[in-house]
Amino acid sequence: MAGKASRVCFRHSLLTLLLTLSACNMQLRALPGAIAEAPGAAVPRSGWTVIAPGLEWREITQDKDQLSPLKILRIDPGNYAFRARYSPAKPYSLAQWRAREPEAAAIVNANFFDPSYRALGLVTSDGEAQGSPYLERGGSFIVNKGQAAVRANTSMSQRNLESAEQAIQGFPLLVEKGEQAYFGQAKQERARRTAIAEDEAGNILIISAPLLGPTLGDLSAFLAESDLEIVTAFNLDGGGSTLMAVRDIDYFQPSFDAVPAILAVYKR
Repeated sequence: MAGKASRVCFRHSLLTLLLTLSACNMQLRALPGAIAEAPGAAVPRSGWTVIAPGLEWREITQDKDQLSPLKILRIDPGNYAFRARYSPAKPYSLAQWRAREPEAAAIVNANFFDPSYRALGLVTSDGEAQGSPYLERGGSFIVNKGQAAVRANTSMSQRNLESAEQAIQGFPLLVEKGEQAYFGQAKQERARRTAIAEDEAGNILIISAPLLGPTLGDLSAFLAESDLEIVTAFNLDGGGSTLMAVRDIDYFQPSFDAVPAILAVYKR
């Protein structure tokens, strides 16, 4: 994204280094009993580990590819609330965001941003909207009247966005109406990824590829074809901004860059 192109090669080097480090050194702590599917196995119809009522964890290795495992947190909005947090004047590392949001059960990075750390698209925190909303591309995670949802921006009205209590946006749209939504015409590169989705039951899924993740086209196809029952999903800022923490299982995936916007999850 804008302001980051000059760091792509550097990040690729860091990614290569990351692959040689142990999970412990990178604070990638595995949940005891968590399911990591065998390489090449079809995505099973189970595999969720319950962290707490309304909060579940799953790890999936795709198509014999050990370098692009997906870490997935499934959240029941009936048990958990969401809050967007935005700090363009001072972006933070994962450790700093955790210190600022000590009660958060989970944290994930949100919008793309420019070189001045201003979020691209709309960020709404506690009813205070900042940025210019995307209406013709990508997707939105919104909370309206306490109800959380993931929607394609082409199906959203500006009024819906303006009335949101919490909102983050990203692009491209990966899944729409349960179908693959991104195919991509230009050559696609693999990178760390972050995405957010809503499934058929109304659960919110936070999805992270913390190592050398899939291309956007491959991720779009996988999410649509898997047993995750995703209705809508879109891409959040990835690469050096990929950040995820799940407190109760001590899973901490730090970003390479400080980020100005996150989505935090709290037990109701």
